[in-house]
Amino acid sequence: MPIQPIIIDSVTRFGPEARGAVVAGGSHAGRYAATLCARAGVAAVLLNDAGFGLDQAGIAGLALLQSLGMPAAAVSHRSARIGHGGDTATCGVISSLNDAARGCGLREGMSGAEALARLSVGLPPCPAPPPASESRHNLPGCIAIDSASLLTEEDIGAIALIGSHGGLLGGRAETAAKFPVFAALYNDADGGLEGAGHTRLPALEARGIAAGTVSAWTAHIGDGMSCWQGGVVSALNPTARRLGARLGDSAQCFVAAMRQARGD
Repeated sequence: MPIQPIIIDSVTRFGPEARGAVVAGGSHAGRYAATLCARAGVAAVLLNDAGFGLDQAGIAGLALLQSLGMPAAAVSHRSARIGHGGDTATCGVISSLNDAARGCGLREGMSGAEALARLSVGLPPCPAPPPASESRHNLPGCIAIDSASLLTEEDIGAIALIGSHGGLLGGRAETAAKFPVFAALYNDADGGLEGAGHTRLPALEARGIAAGTVSAWTAHIGDGMSCWQGGVVSALNPTARRLGARLGDSAQCFVAAMRQARGD
């Protein structure tokens, strides 16, 4: 019997039912997201290419999963809204895939729905992934984390550089940030369908939180330190502008402006 695919807006939210499952996720297909898929023991996965971005970081996880024998593919961010697993499954169009996925009959230009049908044939769970690299860094006046899921209560009031895409999960405003940071900077995932890569910004504006994105072509998605080292601001909400942030600033200049506004 074919496996019923799991559709999930973020691969940070897997439960035990993910082991051995075929997954359509709204997350980017970078190394951090791929590592979470491998840890969960999923059998195969479709993700979002996040506009490819700097050094093709948006699909870097496909090679990692290939090394583990897991079929994996990414749909175009122009065909499916990032952060929406349902889009991946129903209107996504494959833009990139690994050899294991090709071996299952997948190809570029195939719909997400057809890809899931081909994958849902009882694949074994993948082996344990390699150890993940450090995903949280304490920097002068701010933190850099690889995923929004890593925010904790201790980060309330912090300035956070977050490797995650700037899209709401499933379009739900409550997913913009788990805790009220002072300011947050995300990766724009190259904007994508309906500007999905920026949709956290107005949701955070409504909560009085300064927020922006850096261009996916200046920082690796899923890598908070890459945002700190090379990120260039591509979008801002009104609160961030009022506090002194500017389009085209480096992420480090964004942090400096937010620190001044915070009274550091």
